[in-house]
Amino acid sequence: MTIRVVVAEDQSAVRAGLVLILRSAGDIEVAGEAADGEEAVRLARELRPDLVLMDVQMPRLDGVSATRQVVAEGLADVLVLTTFDLDEYVFGALRAGAAGFLLKNAEAAELVEAVRTVARGEGLIAPAVTRRLIAEFAAPAPPARPAAPPALDTLTRREREVLSCLGEGLSNAEIAVRLDMAEATVKTHVSRLLGKLSLRSRVQAAVLAQELGL
Repeated sequence: MTIRVVVAEDQSAVRAGLVLILRSAGDIEVAGEAADGEEAVRLARELRPDLVLMDVQMPRLDGVSATRQVVAEGLADVLVLTTFDLDEYVFGALRAGAAGFLLKNAEAAELVEAVRTVARGEGLIAPAVTRRLIAEFAAPAPPARPAAPPALDTLTRREREVLSCLGEGLSNAEIAVRLDMAEATVKTHVSRLLGKLSLRSRVQAAVLAQELGL
């Protein structure tokens, strides 16, 4: 199955490089290119790609706002592209419903695999990246923690344990070892808890777990 991608990046040289890398993969088609957030949203509406590779700092409409619109309208999954000095924007994009994020200095193979992973609906982000994001934003908890969503009570004991592991940034394989269960079972638990909590990605679940101190 071909993965149709819209690349949204305001720096033409960087965008050209991303397009070149993606087009080198036989299963990825670059359906469109956007130089700003407004164009990214417009192309997502017109082309209905599987995924938008979204830079966070762009003119006219920033990547966070563009992500929010794309996700709210159900146009495509969003993979945010950024550098760590823009973590504040990445966190906002994840809150807006992005399926994950990738660093601009990622290797070509990492970019291609990240696109494939998000396109499969897994929203899987490299554990090391997840841990660093959580450490930057969720670990320094505010004085008063947010109220737990009512849906949290619908989770089974195992689902709560898996949610806690997500909060530590563990991968499915690591969770399987920690909880002594098959990796396929972990994937099932992750899928179910995301559905119960109305979350779009495991990263959102990880941030929620950290905020609630699970």
